[in-house]
Amino acid sequence: MSPDLELVIGNKNYSSWSLRPWLAMKHTGIPFVERRIALYQADSRRRVLEHSPSGKVPVLRDGTTTVWDSLAILEYLAEKFPDRGLWPQSAVARAGARSMSAEMHSGFAALRARMPMNLRNSYPGRGLTPEVEADIARIVSLWTDSRAMASGPFLLGDFCIADAMFAPVATRFVTYGVKLPPVCQRYVDMLIALPAMHLWYADARAEREAVDEYDRMYA
Repeated sequence: MSPDLELVIGNKNYSSWSLRPWLAMKHTGIPFVERRIALYQADSRRRVLEHSPSGKVPVLRDGTTTVWDSLAILEYLAEKFPDRGLWPQSAVARAGARSMSAEMHSGFAALRARMPMNLRNSYPGRGLTPEVEADIARIVSLWTDSRAMASGPFLLGDFCIADAMFAPVATRFVTYGVKLPPVCQRYVDMLIALPAMHLWYADARAEREAVDEYDRMYA
């Protein structure tokens, strides 16, 4: 029987928002059908609008239910699959995970702008501005504090939505060669080494679309 869930995503090399629910579903074993729409093409918006009322990806389709926005999708999945542990069990850890996820969802604008996700390229030392350094310092603080209290290898112990939300940040730190404290570097290395992340990277490297806005940013 085919999965009922369809996740519509963008280019795996560039679409950080698409990675978040995709990783959560792959890592926790939630079955779904993937539909990739190449972004930055002449017909991209028209094709995305066939699936997403916002005209953006990702979007999750579950029968007649449509959920758009990465964090909304992850919240929906946590409710639909409570056995997959997408939120921590304890109320305290859950509050921390929700706060971190919301901050990632709405913040770190400088990091997003100056260090866009680009898995096929390497720009060590590029993109650093005082604003980006402030974003990185805040992320390092969040990760360090969370790891100090966690009993497992992820931010709150076991894998949860907060880890999915910060996964694209880990890829950015690799692409731009960001120097991190050991505890944060170990976390990045662990995330990048996940089998699901290996699959995403492999697909990103196989994509043929190139976006000059990002590929020539620091060329």
